Amino acid sequence: MELAEKVLNRLFISKPQRKFLVMLFTTILVVRGKVNFRNLSRYSDRSEKTYSRQFAKAFDFVAFNRQLIDETIGTEGARVVAFDPSFIAKAGKKTYGRDFFWNGAQGQAEKGLEVSVFSIVDLERNTGFTLSVRQTAPTPDAAGPSAAKQKPAPRPKKPRRAAEEEEETRTDLYLHHLRAVYPYLLPSEKHLAVDGYFAKQKWVAGVEALALHTIGKLRCDADMRFFYTGPKRVWGQGRQKTYAGKVDWQDLQGFDWVSSEDGIDLYTQVLNHRSLKRTLRVVVVLDQRDPEHPRYALLFSTDLTLKAQTIYRAYKARFQIEFIFRDAKQFTGLTDCQARDADRLSFHFNASLAALNIAKSEQLQAHLGSEPMVNSIASVKAEYSNEHYLQIICSMLDLDPTSMKKTSAYQFLRAYGKIAA
Repeated sequence: MELAEKVLNRLFISKPQRKFLVMLFTTILVVRGKVNFRNLSRYSDRSEKTYSRQFAKAFDFVAFNRQLIDETIGTEGARVVAFDPSFIAKAGKKTYGRDFFWNGAQGQAEKGLEVSVFSIVDLERNTGFTLSVRQTAPTPDAAGPSAAKQKPAPRPKKPRRAAEEEEETRTDLYLHHLRAVYPYLLPSEKHLAVDGYFAKQKWVAGVEALALHTIGKLRCDADMRFFYTGPKRVWGQGRQKTYAGKVDWQDLQGFDWVSSEDGIDLYTQVLNHRSLKRTLRVVVVLDQRDPEHPRYALLFSTDLTLKAQTIYRAYKARFQIEFIFRDAKQFTGLTDCQARDADRLSFHFNASLAALNIAKSEQLQAHLGSEPMVNSIASVKAEYSNEHYLQIICSMLDLDPTSMKKTSAYQFLRAYGKIAA
């Protein structure tokens, strides 16, 4: 927690809020069970009312996460920005933001909450850290139970509106989040890795408007065209030929072979995408590990200068954000908030993911040797919990823990119950 305190001391916040945040992050990593106001009060000397009051106060979690990430992995090295929404189950008709969102675990839309997260993925260490989290706002139709009981009035006919005057979609909300995060990105963080949902013209155009590039996945039947590279017509009327026909994904003769490793072949080509209305660098990932059932996936980047291996590596690293959601839901209580208003919900989501950043940062700093590091948030929580109990025992028995901390017995008890993964 030393690094977190160091970062908090740099931020312009009051001393009481600074002390509360240090205590909160520590308690989140200590607590057993749900991370809500009542359970947090059981493992600290603050009451439920204090937690509720502090959660309503504003705090710049994005600035905190940015400095914590820079202190942990530096500002150099290969990295990619990953973005993805996550579904959070939540009951209660009075909870802000409760609407129908896509639940990937169940493969269907369900009633609950949704948060969208931007993370920085370190490609060298193959680990991700949360930069910003924001709750997705509900649609205007999800106003509450009273609105549903009223009989809707007949909708008057309206003139056809222009595209820019249409109602905001979820994609627009995600782009608003991106614009808010953009000032916190480093100059080297220009590539944004997303899943196949974001292969949309509105998203790609919004990302390009910020001088960023999208790395994502296309449909397996994407409508794309080869560019014509033959000789130009020197006589006659009409426009010069631009395209050389539609791409047949079962025939890769028009693609450049890049590499083959462990049954995975990479092919690449610069193509035109009809619906996205732009030129893309496309990478065909051909999986031939099962010769009887070969499969392929289509990756793309709006940065035409990227190499195929870089696009493939960056899109694989995007999955680190899924591990962030998993660890936050299992260990730092992302889904456990008992509040219902927007401010406290936002504070809870940010605090949960910030505590996860602290745990991963401490584990990364404590890692020694050349072997790949295994992230185990369960081990971090076990160590914090043991330390908490040892402090309580020393306090109740009037023991001085200063000299005891250097003994092997104390270190054994502090690390008791830790696991490798």
